[in-house]
Amino acid sequence: MSVIKKIFLSLILVSAILFIVEIDKIYAADTPDSVMAGADSFITDGEKNVSYNKDELHNTSNFLYNLLLGLGIIVAVIVGIIIGIKYMIGSIDEKAECKQLLLPYFVSCFVVFGAFGIWKLAVNIVSKI
Repeated sequence: MSVIKKIFLSLILVSAILFIVEIDKIYAADTPDSVMAGADSFITDGEKNVSYNKDELHNTSNFLYNLLLGLGIIVAVIVGIIIGIKYMIGSIDEKAECKQLLLPYFVSCFVVFGAFGIWKLAVNIVSKI
């Protein structure tokens, strides 16, 4: 069994144990009055005027978009280079393996860049509202 599989199974096991340990706890209010008081305080907090700078929010969103898009491009290029080098210097079996890796590579590139396109479209639509 490879090291990655062992680590993955260990993480799943630890998560399952933590889930089982926490399952017997109930987080509920004592009385209906305390539930209503909590609901009223939630609504009161939500009604407060919270000011935000629209330009700062837009700039932060653009920064995050550009950072993640750049990271996606860098990862896609590096993986493409690795597959290309492996194809150029590999044996016939390795070349066949590289050809099999191309479809998942193109699909993942399509998903990543499609997600960024959808994000940009959503931001443009919401900013006009």
